[in-house]
Amino acid sequence: MSSIQRLRPSATCALRRNASSVAAALSQNSGSGAAPFSTSAALCKRKTKDSNKKRGVSSLYASGPREPLSMSGIPLPKPRDFKPTIKVDDKHGLWGFFPEPKKLVWTPSETERHGRAWTVEELRRKSWEDLHALWWVCCKERNMIATSRTELIRAKLGFGEAEFDQRDEEVRHTMRAIKHALTERYYTWEDAVKVAETDPEINMDGEEGQVYNPSSYEEEYTEPEAWEETEGVAPDAAGEANKAAPKEALR
Repeated sequence: MSSIQRLRPSATCALRRNASSVAAALSQNSGSGAAPFSTSAALCKRKTKDSNKKRGVSSLYASGPREPLSMSGIPLPKPRDFKPTIKVDDKHGLWGFFPEPKKLVWTPSETERHGRAWTVEELRRKSWEDLHALWWVCCKERNMIATSRTELIRAKLGFGEAEFDQRDEEVRHTMRAIKHALTERYYTWEDAVKVAETDPEINMDGEEGQVYNPSSYEEEYTEPEAWEETEGVAPDAAGEANKAAPKEALR
């Protein structure tokens, strides 16, 4: 027992010596040789101990890193001031989808400048060509409004939606009035066709100019004969006599 207890201190001392010798050898090997190459420049080495590489860099305040980098002294390239020189026709049909040529969206004050919708009473007096032209003007206006709404959402402008809704409502009222006027004309035409089918003097299958065949023709109009002259007095003298008659009667 006594011999075993005496051996314990000597074994621990030997282990300590071996550990210290291994550490010394490692330190000599690491200090004696240098790395064959380096992946970082000397200027990029941080002088202060900070694990955050982007400390102090702020896009809001436009502040750079705390210490200069290898590219700090080199001026950054500036973008080229380039404008395309493509010729665009100002009268191109696609400009109809925008408020004006080369203008994306109207302002709210410009959008509010519009008149009222057409009424059915006003459209009843218009011809078919006028109603057809007005209908396509309304279609063009609605296409412009739809394009402006899409641009408001895309650009997140945050204004103009109520004004475009009000303008679109007036255009839709006009289009409904056009449909109303045309529907009335269609019903009137149907009633006229039914009446013509029961009329014996109208031939629905006749050619142009031969549809109306009246059973009796009106007598030819004859102009009345000239007024008979006054007895013994010329026409001019008779007129003068008639003018002078009231004066004599007053006397």
